[in-house]
Amino acid sequence: MRIQTTRLTAGVLLACAAFVAHTGHAASPTGTTPSTPASTASSLEAEQDAAFKAAKAVQKAGPADIVLRDQAHLQLPAGYVWVPTPAAAQLMRSMGNRTDDTFVGAIFPADDADWMAVVKFVKEGYIKDDDAKDWNADDLLKSLKEGTEAANEERAKRGIPAIEVTGWAQKPQYEAASHRLVWSALSQRKGNTDGSQGVNYNTYALGRDGYLSLNLITNAKDLDKYKPDASKLLAAIQYDDGKKYADFNSSTDKVAAYGLAALVAGVAVKKLGLFAIALAFLAKFAKLAVVAGGAALWGIAKLFKKKA
Repeated sequence: MRIQTTRLTAGVLLACAAFVAHTGHAASPTGTTPSTPASTASSLEAEQDAAFKAAKAVQKAGPADIVLRDQAHLQLPAGYVWVPTPAAAQLMRSMGNRTDDTFVGAIFPADDADWMAVVKFVKEGYIKDDDAKDWNADDLLKSLKEGTEAANEERAKRGIPAIEVTGWAQKPQYEAASHRLVWSALSQRKGNTDGSQGVNYNTYALGRDGYLSLNLITNAKDLDKYKPDASKLLAAIQYDDGKKYADFNSSTDKVAAYGLAALVAGVAVKKLGLFAIALAFLAKFAKLAVVAGGAALWGIAKLFKKKA
């Protein structure tokens, strides 16, 4: 498994994890003994090692037919590696990310490309797409910015720095014929002035019961290079008979409480969590992580290189 190729992604995610751990130690109640940098590094490396072994044991290299819950199949092309949950969830947690019951798995490149993709299925019901005809990208961006600002309160409670959306990397585009949505927003640490930005390239496939999302995570400067990978993987997802968008039955099926625009401007705020933070703050957190976690900064990458 060539997951070692996501050196930047894994390293920066881990940097954020080390940052959170560091701030948590600083706030330890009186009478508790904070972990030393050496013990923190050792613990992180052990966690990453276990996560890698679990992922390695269940990985599937393309070409392969991947079942996505009871909803769809991914015809994984050659050149990609699939890791299902719970191993994928364990791997994400070792990188400093949280997962929930919508998480299905992760995709990695089989070469030295620097990206990863997270696949989720959200069973929210049938999402009406008629508002896509009238949406305004500027209004959506404003809503996304406002929602991100509101979500910063929760990030503060968790000891995570505030972020802000700076603009579109790609304005929302919806293909009504295939029921596919693509959008991408740029984000950075709030008030950051060094130019480093993170980006999530979000692609969605709408179905009868909800939607599948494929979120490609990379550095903003590399997005154009890896967009074709996201498009290729999105096209490889096909809903099963009876689960397709066209199979919707208005008499029996649940309709989502929000439309397509809210999928970008509202629900999407949650997708800018640790992924966006991590990829935006390489310059700031890398040094801190080295101090807080020692050699663990590139722990994931080193494990993959050593054992691939």
